Amino acid sequence: MKEAYQDSVTVNERDLQRYFELNMQKKEIEKEMNQLKSFFHQFLDSEIGELEKGELERGNFKLQRQIRSAILYDEASTVQLLEELRLEDCIILEKKPDIEKLEAAFKLGIAEESAFQQCRQTKNTKAITVKKIGR
Repeated sequence: MKEAYQDSVTVNERDLQRYFELNMQKKEIEKEMNQLKSFFHQFLDSEIGELEKGELERGNFKLQRQIRSAILYDEASTVQLLEELRLEDCIILEKKPDIEKLEAAFKLGIAEESAFQQCRQTKNTKAITVKKIGR
């Protein structure tokens, strides 16, 4: 990061314009990189085979493709089968509040919202957007 940005206590139009331009360049670069990746995968699929790792060299550059795989289980059908096989020890029982029902209980007067104040957490995230307006 340039020192000018670190020491600056004001934001001027030039800063916003630069951010806007860089963001547009970033989007274009990401779009082109994704197109190239897709092309590389198509080429390697046809030359080496789908889901096969491989590499090729062109001039001073080497393209490598790695294949990562993970085994996942459909939660609902796996739990159902485990219950049928009486393998409940292989099932994680997770207790967590049903927020929709809790908030409905507040509205209906079944539970006092103030009793849950110490349980509440607020998650905040910061986001920056710069848009070009008029002119």
